[in-house]
Amino acid sequence: MIPVSPQPSAILVRPRVYIGEGISVGPGKIDLLRKVGETRSISAAARALGVPYKRAWLLIDSLNQGFDTPVVETATGGKGGGGARLTELGLQLVTAYDALEKRLNLEAKEELAVLQRLAERPTPE
Repeated sequence: MIPVSPQPSAILVRPRVYIGEGISVGPGKIDLLRKVGETRSISAAARALGVPYKRAWLLIDSLNQGFDTPVVETATGGKGGGGARLTELGLQLVTAYDALEKRLNLEAKEELAVLQRLAERPTPE
């Protein structure tokens, strides 16, 4: 099962995480991985997110190259058609990111409320 992203709210922390020198993971890559898991296709995921296919492919390739094992596996077309799927590592990555995002948002409630109030203040004329 593909983890579901948190419900959108008025204000939300969506972190970018740098793992060593070669891997960065943020909301864009996680949303893309989630869509690949749902659609079983990089091109369908890219279309759904409004991202050019080449950009989506490069983002996935950067993750596949950064980790010791791929996060997405692809199959070329043919009789059964092509496709893509999240590997166990890809599923674990989405799950871990979602847990981090949830925890950050829970722990930062007070600060997020202050930021929300600041955004709602009327601007002086």
